[in-house]
Amino acid sequence: MTVRERFQYDLNKLTEMLLELGRLTEQAHESAMTALLDQDIDKALVVIENDNRIDKLEEEINDFAILLIAKQAPVAVDLRRIIVALKMATDIERMADHAVNIAKSTIRIGTDKLIKPLEDLPRMHSQSLEMLRESLRAYSEEDLLLAKKISELDDKVDELYGEITKELLSMMPKHPEAIAQITQLAFVARYIERTADHATNIAENIFYLVKGQHYDLNA
Repeated sequence: MTVRERFQYDLNKLTEMLLELGRLTEQAHESAMTALLDQDIDKALVVIENDNRIDKLEEEINDFAILLIAKQAPVAVDLRRIIVALKMATDIERMADHAVNIAKSTIRIGTDKLIKPLEDLPRMHSQSLEMLRESLRAYSEEDLLLAKKISELDDKVDELYGEITKELLSMMPKHPEAIAQITQLAFVARYIERTADHATNIAENIFYLVKGQHYDLNA
């Protein structure tokens, strides 16, 4: 194996590690939302416990990327690929943190009867996870059209977030006994919205990877 072939092998390994980080994060989010909908405290606790695995993998990605820079002294697009991988790992890990936050809100809500049917939150959550999946695919395929689509999905998530927050705030005066629960549901909406923002960050970094320039897709 030549030096270049070995470097390409390592770059591919870095991509595989990122995709695995994304897969674990998606699983964490799916479990967290299921726990919320079912008011399943045990499942929420598992989400929190499993976050250590995600944190460890992010650290491994960071260490591996830094080692590649030190050993190979890459330039141009190869260097951008490693820098983008580092930034993506941070965004994906923070998405996983938001899954943990949803799980913690689930525990705080407990088994009290929900103030309203949870329909909009799962819909918003589903769109944010689609953004995560598509951002990973856009990265692996260096697909700028798909990266642009992610920013458009973010607009839909933001719109839903505004509607959900407005509805929850309007319920507080009518249901003072449920203010703690309503507050936690508002937090969940915020965690989902932030998850979508991190997916948009990844999309912007894909533009940087391919074009070598920074773009604000929310402008």
